[in-house]
Amino acid sequence: MTVEQPEYALFEKDNAFEVRRYKPMIIAETYVDGSLSYASGAGFRRVAGYIFGDNTSQKNPVPEKISMTAPVTVEKQSASGTENPAARWRLHFVMPAGLPLGSLPVPNDSRIFLREIAEHQTAAMVFTGLAGEAIVELKISALLKWIAAHGYVAISAPQLARYNPPWTLPFLRRNEILINIS
Repeated sequence: MTVEQPEYALFEKDNAFEVRRYKPMIIAETYVDGSLSYASGAGFRRVAGYIFGDNTSQKNPVPEKISMTAPVTVEKQSASGTENPAARWRLHFVMPAGLPLGSLPVPNDSRIFLREIAEHQTAAMVFTGLAGEAIVELKISALLKWIAAHGYVAISAPQLARYNPPWTLPFLRRNEILINIS
């Protein structure tokens, strides 16, 4: 299965660590409360619904299908309150290159937002296997140490990027932790 991925230039590679410069991109995002696992599934279904036609086309009366891209990215936002101690997560898909923001269909689900992300520099840590919360926290810690040791400054929350469908065998899965840097 070959799907489009965001375009970037590789500036540095050090084993599992990379520094990349991403081109501007447009994303479709949603917010979900709960565990990483719950938010990943619920957020994926919501945004996948949008790209598979749960939208209102600006060009014609028929809903538009948008090509699937990789990765699917999740980012922990914050605790959502004292009554519900679950975390809030932002999940997003990158829209295919060449589709301007104004040309994309409007989501029918008001919990989906479209926005443009400017060009940015990112530190990445690539890893395989399962990406549960405990493993993700270990990988985030390792990437933050690498960033500091190499003279960079983290300027964003860490994101978990997953490139494969859930039925992919764990040792074949490509995952990344992404943190914007200056």
